[in-house]
Amino acid sequence: MNIVFLLVLGGLAWLWFDSFAAREAGIRAVRTACEADGLQLLDETIALSSLRLKRNEAGRLALARVYSFEYSDTGDNRRRGSVHLLGHKVTLLNVGLRLAASNGRLR
Repeated sequence: MNIVFLLVLGGLAWLWFDSFAAREAGIRAVRTACEADGLQLLDETIALSSLRLKRNEAGRLALARVYSFEYSDTGDNRRRGSVHLLGHKVTLLNVGLRLAASNGRLR
């Protein structure tokens, strides 16, 4: 019984630390994308929205995570975005649709 408890505890500890590393990879990707597009990442954080198992390119099971975040394109609004990770690799970063003026500048 003790060995089962230790294995479960070890698995939970691994999940905890792996989640921190994946979250940091997501934050780095979101910050980089926001800086490149001239957006402001609000609250400087992302929140876990979804966690599931999915197969990676090699066919192995990996944790697929979806984090949500809020950003502003004008400084006085809040828009939602998401970043999808498979393991620690960013597979999709979504900052949603934004309005653009005829001169190409964001509104």
